[in-house]
Amino acid sequence: MKYVLGISAYYHDSAAALLRDGEIVAAAQEERFSRRKHDARFPHHAVAYCLAEAGIGAADLDHVAFYDKPFLKFERLLETYLAFAPRGFRSFRIAIPVWLREKLFLKDLLIRELKKVDAGAPWFEKLLFGEHHLSHAASAFYPSPFEEAAVLTLDGVGEWATSSLAIGRGNRLEMQREIHFPHSIGLLYSAFTYYTGFKVNSGEYKVMGLAPYGEPKYADLILEHLLDLKEDGSFRLDQQYFDYCTGLTMTNAKFAELFGGPRRKPEELLTQKHMDLAASVQKVTEEVMLRLTRSVARETGQQNLCLAGGVALNCVANGKILRDGAFRRIWIQPAAGDAGGALGAALSTYYGMLEGERTRSNGHDRMRGAYLGPAFAQHDIEQRLTAAGAKFDRLSEADMIARAARDLADGKALGWFQGRMEFGPRALGGRSILGDARSPTMQKMLNLKVKYRESFRPFAPAVLREDVADWFELDDDSPYMLLVADVVRNRRRAMTEAEQALFGIDKLNVPRSDIPAVTHVDYSARVQTVHEDTNPRYYALLRQFKQLTGCPVIVNTSFNVRGEPIVGSPEDAFRCFMGTEIDVLTVGNCYLEKLRQSPSLKVDYKDAFELD
Repeated sequence: MKYVLGISAYYHDSAAALLRDGEIVAAAQEERFSRRKHDARFPHHAVAYCLAEAGIGAADLDHVAFYDKPFLKFERLLETYLAFAPRGFRSFRIAIPVWLREKLFLKDLLIRELKKVDAGAPWFEKLLFGEHHLSHAASAFYPSPFEEAAVLTLDGVGEWATSSLAIGRGNRLEMQREIHFPHSIGLLYSAFTYYTGFKVNSGEYKVMGLAPYGEPKYADLILEHLLDLKEDGSFRLDQQYFDYCTGLTMTNAKFAELFGGPRRKPEELLTQKHMDLAASVQKVTEEVMLRLTRSVARETGQQNLCLAGGVALNCVANGKILRDGAFRRIWIQPAAGDAGGALGAALSTYYGMLEGERTRSNGHDRMRGAYLGPAFAQHDIEQRLTAAGAKFDRLSEADMIARAARDLADGKALGWFQGRMEFGPRALGGRSILGDARSPTMQKMLNLKVKYRESFRPFAPAVLREDVADWFELDDDSPYMLLVADVVRNRRRAMTEAEQALFGIDKLNVPRSDIPAVTHVDYSARVQTVHEDTNPRYYALLRQFKQLTGCPVIVNTSFNVRGEPIVGSPEDAFRCFMGTEIDVLTVGNCYLEKLRQSPSLKVDYKDAFELD
């Protein structure tokens, strides 16, 4: 039996993943244990969890694979600073001591941290390093349902690569070509994330959510000045407008001059201009991705496409790639960002170096619905909740599901903590807050009173797989919430002239379909299809809700408040429940009503976490 542990760390979203003979046993992000959003430190908690889930010790590991190569990154850093010298000396002076102290001697640092896991294990012999984009590509291809596929990785930057193409066949994965730093569609998107006042490496999805409120008025300006885009999707960025190579910010004064003013300050009021900027970079990104995928399909003759890298979390673009039809089927790694690099490093080691055999998938992927994190036994849940001071009823599974479905139908916000935790940035029905998609007030209420986040942010619909085509312009699996599709026309409500004239975010308060809580201003929705084989409890809840209401669609958002990692333990769930206006909480078979809880346990949660 071969065990391979994969690790990603020291940039953002550190994680660990464990394989047993190529099968994914466990995978989790460190932030869920440490409660520090995007925690980049060595993933001690995640490693400990993975080993415990498999019931093994460090001595049983055959290899430990790190997700990138620090020497190549250091080479890129030096060559970039030399190419731009003397510009950027201040940034260079700050970066180099950190690199010399930590990153350049990363093997020593990793072994020191691994010795804290087990001081006696021969870590020096076990530790391997994979290339960043190969790790991403492996995370996308090997768990996919395809025997053969083109694999496209798009992100900010790995060592040198920012975009790469690989071809996967059976247990082989061959890198074909790359676009190199500083030319990066991920960094272009991050530049606009920065310029519109959001946090780089966490706020990109906010830009995507803001885009439908605007018009892509600046798209031509981007293509004329910032991005030289070729017909085949290859591109170059004009570095006169950016500061990420040598400076301490993403954009510079020339960028601000081109777009008519300084960057928006965080938490400053959003204007129509910011919405138009978001719409513009989103449109350009979609065009780049469509040109790339079309040219890859033509050149390779492949019918299947796998996607990974942070840009692959752009579910709006993914939906357009699927509808474009250049590929018959697409599959996106649910942990497409750096956390998924831990899984990819382990997979590329097992199939590449160890030449493991890849079994046929029978049409299903190998991610188990991405439910790869910790679960809690019922007796453990009861002990933890009791220690936290919670008042709860212990119900049978059938009664718990029946009461939860009735609560949803009655318009209550439901905390849903069930089974194994999800791997990746999305809550998929394991650690979710749920609501009635038919409610015209649910979207606003969840944003302002439960999530404490920006009111423009859309919510995702969870829908029974067999009913998805009756509600959305999609008849495909979308278990990981990584495809956007429009609500079908016969479920839409046409807007009046007065409603059409409303400004930006005011439009969102106008019901525009039979499921207004999950219908964005452009009639789109980020769809999650729910499957009985991967999450039977969640599926049963939706089926019960459909029996009560005739509607198989509910709101699904992550169980956290703004700036907080998704809850990882029953205690986390109870704290979030008591710090927000969630009405009801289910943890395993425990059923908790807010009105029954002691008022003394209510916590001031709104400002407990640094804003993302």
